[in-house]
Amino acid sequence: MFLDSCSSGKAAYKQGDYYEAVLAAVQRLRGKPDHKKSREVLKLSYQLAVDYLETDAKNQIAANANFKYKTAVENYEKINHLYEEIRTSPGALRVIPKPVAKYDELTEVKAKAAEETYEAGIQALLKNTREDAKQAYYYFNDANTFSPGYREAIEMIEQAKFNATLKVVVQPSLINYRDWNFEPIVFGYNANMFVKFYTPQQAEELKLEKVDQYIKVIVNGYQEGRPIITSKTESFSDSVKTGEKIVKGVKTPIHTKVSATLTTYTKKITGRGSINLIITDAGNRAEIKNQDIIADETWSDSWGTYKGDERALSDGAKRLCQKKEPYPERTYIENRTRKELDNRLSNELRSFYSRY
Repeated sequence: MFLDSCSSGKAAYKQGDYYEAVLAAVQRLRGKPDHKKSREVLKLSYQLAVDYLETDAKNQIAANANFKYKTAVENYEKINHLYEEIRTSPGALRVIPKPVAKYDELTEVKAKAAEETYEAGIQALLKNTREDAKQAYYYFNDANTFSPGYREAIEMIEQAKFNATLKVVVQPSLINYRDWNFEPIVFGYNANMFVKFYTPQQAEELKLEKVDQYIKVIVNGYQEGRPIITSKTESFSDSVKTGEKIVKGVKTPIHTKVSATLTTYTKKITGRGSINLIITDAGNRAEIKNQDIIADETWSDSWGTYKGDERALSDGAKRLCQKKEPYPERTYIENRTRKELDNRLSNELRSFYSRY
């Protein structure tokens, strides 16, 4: 880290990024207060960084640039950040004993930045489109950040968010044989803060002036296939010790060749569930999306039987032969299928509504 901060500080200085050069040098001096090259970089860069940031802030204001006070806030905050970083680094403080602070200037431009961004929010909101309302939401948030509680910023944040939000009414699904209900997945969607789902009752109670879309999830059904059992047979042989004999006064083991055949059975059961996702434009009732979502889940397990001498089998084969024919829990495959449908529906909603 020290080596990186040293080299990055020099590189930033050479590229004219004096702010980053100062930060890198200060970081290096925290760990090694007498580091010569970092002291040099800090000495060369600091005043240049402060001068550049302050001049840029003043130039933005004088040129009447868009969001000039917001830019000034960012610059003065950087100057103050350098001030705090140097003050908390003894090695850096020895190089720059009197770092510059701009807290009074920052307070002044923050007040003007709050007014600037608040007015921008009002103008964006007046355009009466979802995209402009989104921008207004961020402007009002900026205003409230610059000056907490500024005018009606908090109320306007809520208003802008409401105007920017795509309002989707979730139509109840038909009762299905499995009693599956995917509404919790729909109402649990939270990937886009500007999309909100309502029940028909909520839409009526809130007297929504405009509904943008309707969404419905229809359960097509679930099917579970019959078990399919396959088998394979393998032959095993081994030489096992069955006793000992004396040969020329030395005990010698007696080995006997043993063999066995192993039949491995594998049982598979497959389940398939299907739902239909329909999203409709509330204005012209045209279908925006109509997609079948399908999930396949397979359960499988194995067991075995053998003929011949068990001693010829491996430990794994012996354990397989100790098992009986397996059966899954009654709703295991169905539950796994339903869970996968939940995941796929959630992904489809996330993908579709990311564009809003």
